[in-house]
Amino acid sequence: MYSFDYQRPADRAAAAAAMKGDARFLAGGQSLVQAMKLRLSSSERLVDLRAVGDLKGIRVDGGNVVIGAMTTHAEVAASAEVRKAIPALAELAGGIGDPAVRNMGTLGGSIANADPAACYPAAVLGLGATVQTSQRSIPGEQFFTGLYETALSPGELITAVSFPIPQQAAYAKFRQPASRFALVGVFVCKSAAGVRVAVTGAKSSVFRAKALEDALAANFTPEAAKAVKLPSTGINGDMHGSAEYRAAMISVMASRAVAAALAR
Repeated sequence: MYSFDYQRPADRAAAAAAMKGDARFLAGGQSLVQAMKLRLSSSERLVDLRAVGDLKGIRVDGGNVVIGAMTTHAEVAASAEVRKAIPALAELAGGIGDPAVRNMGTLGGSIANADPAACYPAAVLGLGATVQTSQRSIPGEQFFTGLYETALSPGELITAVSFPIPQQAAYAKFRQPASRFALVGVFVCKSAAGVRVAVTGAKSSVFRAKALEDALAANFTPEAAKAVKLPSTGINGDMHGSAEYRAAMISVMASRAVAAALAR
């Protein structure tokens, strides 16, 4: 690991003031610290957000569940408010990593990192969430821009994410057994605005599967999802699964997600 300066501000103003030069925010550290240990990433300064209390918390605000950026996966998974309003989101959070990761990793850190196989991006895109920052509100549709890339500007801080409460939703993940990241993960959401299907683990960034959305808008059943045959063009292929395998698994995971949504 390269050497760096470490700061732990007590509030947002101090955090913003510390973001000068080559500085990065540190949320849960479950991805950034590991990358720094391997010297795959470096920074002159890390600004630890764990003491900034108003970045944590969960509340229901009208038709939305608003979750603070520094809220951990474990807190989301255990939240009575989330379990009642969007059980799919609580279940997604409970399936991330292992207990150590869930007790340290945070919602804001996860989506800011934008790992192509992370679970939370599928919920953000699948539910049509809005990412609230220190500067603006970013629609989930515009937040993820590529491999480990987001719409965030330098020094822009995620403060919360607002998730609309759906009529029905579920997430199904075919996990890589060692990392527990998604080889393919599919978040299915049905609301008054229509059907959304978001896929993670299959491309360089989370994306919506329009063919599945169209099929499920016409017939919201597991059979309709499973019948969709997606092309392997642009799909990831590696030692864990070919592009063709992942393309086939998208429909299978979508089918399982629909079945879980209908079973609630």
